[in-house]
Amino acid sequence: MTRARQLDLFGAAGPDPCSDGVGPAVPAAEVTGVASRLPPAVRLGTSSWSFPGWAGLVFDRRAPEPVLARDGLAAYARHPLLRAVGLDRTFYAPIAAGEFARYAAQVPAGFRFLVKAAQACTFPTLREGPGRGGGWAPNPRFLDPAFATDAVVGPAEEGLGGRLAALLFQFPPLPRAQLRDPAALADRIGAFLCALPRGPAYAVEIRNRELLCSAYAGALEAAGVAHSFVVHPTMPPLDEQAGALPVERQPSLVVRWMLGHGRGYEEARDLYAPFDALAAPDPASRRAVAGLCLRAVRLGREAVVVVNNKAEGSSPLSVLELARELATRRS
Repeated sequence: MTRARQLDLFGAAGPDPCSDGVGPAVPAAEVTGVASRLPPAVRLGTSSWSFPGWAGLVFDRRAPEPVLARDGLAAYARHPLLRAVGLDRTFYAPIAAGEFARYAAQVPAGFRFLVKAAQACTFPTLREGPGRGGGWAPNPRFLDPAFATDAVVGPAEEGLGGRLAALLFQFPPLPRAQLRDPAALADRIGAFLCALPRGPAYAVEIRNRELLCSAYAGALEAAGVAHSFVVHPTMPPLDEQAGALPVERQPSLVVRWMLGHGRGYEEARDLYAPFDALAAPDPASRRAVAGLCLRAVRLGREAVVVVNNKAEGSSPLSVLELARELATRRS
């Protein structure tokens, strides 16, 4: 499919508004039709939203990234297929309840945020000093439920309220020293999760297939926490993840379609920018994600799927193709 054809599917960009703000692109009739055929419990979205290359796909004009970061969410949330979004800036440092409330005020009541918890919760070591030049040091806040409660859970719950889909605790690829006893690490993760406040939904995402064990599954189940199914080169395919952690035993379905084809983030970014075309279609992952969603729907569970630009080249277009897959298989 050509880039021009892909843009046509979402409707042409409208004229520049008089203000510095940005509005929604006008969706094509097919997009609206596909959206109407999706199960209401399935919310599709992208990982963040401030990408100038999405002009004509999501936004009515090309705007600089700072403008989109400030004003683009309200336009994004008016797209008929985009009913969720990944909030990634919270991974690098916690934000206050007021910042979450500002995001919540820009979206309708049925919209949901998948919020990444601060990396201080899940990284056993962190860099000292600003940027990437500092060395690594032990992280005293690793799996500290008091820090997570005060800095992460409380502000997100207060600011987003019912618009919070889940708080996602993403673990990095852990070194072998941390994985000598996967069951012991899984138990420690489980104890951390059980110590968090009840009420908000939580999900855990891992980057080591060694942790995909019965102890990890049991720890999540005991805490009532979902496994975040992830498409990522460090992890087994989705069907293997679902074999170890069946959808039927998850409180809800969380899927993040992050990265494919064995590429790293920087390589994929350089290849796919400005993220306005499906540069590397991955129909196998698309079918697998759709299959998980349909399993959740049959169980009466909610499903939140977040797609990254680095998955296929343009997450809004990946969402469209995924929606088509879901609508076709459901009919």
